[in-house]
Amino acid sequence: MPGKVPERSACQAEPGGAAPWHKSGTRILVVDDHRTYRMLLSALLERLGVAHQCCCDGRQALDAVAVQPFDMIITDCRMPVMDGYAMTRELRRRERVAGRPGCCVLALTASPGQLEIQHCLACGMDGCLVKPIGLVKLREVLRYWLSAPRGRAHTLERPARSSGVRRPTRASLIILFGSWEMVQPLLSSLIQEAQRDLVILTQAMACLDAVLISQRLHRLMGSVAFLGDTGLECLAAHLIERVNQSGVSENAVALGDFFQDVELYLQYLSSL
Repeated sequence: MPGKVPERSACQAEPGGAAPWHKSGTRILVVDDHRTYRMLLSALLERLGVAHQCCCDGRQALDAVAVQPFDMIITDCRMPVMDGYAMTRELRRRERVAGRPGCCVLALTASPGQLEIQHCLACGMDGCLVKPIGLVKLREVLRYWLSAPRGRAHTLERPARSSGVRRPTRASLIILFGSWEMVQPLLSSLIQEAQRDLVILTQAMACLDAVLISQRLHRLMGSVAFLGDTGLECLAAHLIERVNQSGVSENAVALGDFFQDVELYLQYLSSL
């Protein structure tokens, strides 16, 4: 069902979940301003034998679609230049004008609340790919959406969330991504991206820049959700709401506590 991965099937019993995607000729477009997610999805799609291209924002994605067709677009919702919502609305407009079938568009998200789900539906997205993303989950998502995409449209729902908060281990990351050789560069990139966002957040707090704080908190939500549910992404979403409602000064203590929690989490990841 959209927004959640179908029940586990036989393909999840395969060692590492690395069986190639069976449908030849499939082309996927990945759109995300977060370098680690582009690295991850590119590596997973390569292991599945799926042709793909990566873009940093919605404008680049529209340019890519104008050159060649894609069977699926996996896009972040909030990006600079052009976000996933605006990109999808323009894509749907172009499809209507050209009279061609709609490409399957999935939102890449860490914590889809009801408002985000409504935005996804309103702009014409088909479903969600919920972080964290592993090899098996991605293969199941491709199987689900590309087997009968037209029958699945416009039924996006809130995905099920895991019930517990757990820190990843080396063993769990190998299961999720297939090998430690694949995990290491992703982990290094993830830590670097998150540390960079923390620096910018600190500067934004000093300037009381609520807009920049909200933007960077959203990126951090993606970073902390990359390896599984930690609870930090929920805190980030709550902080974004509070900062937008009551400003930076009123939430300075809570922001400081959140920064410290993220730094401790990054230190833990560095020790794996």
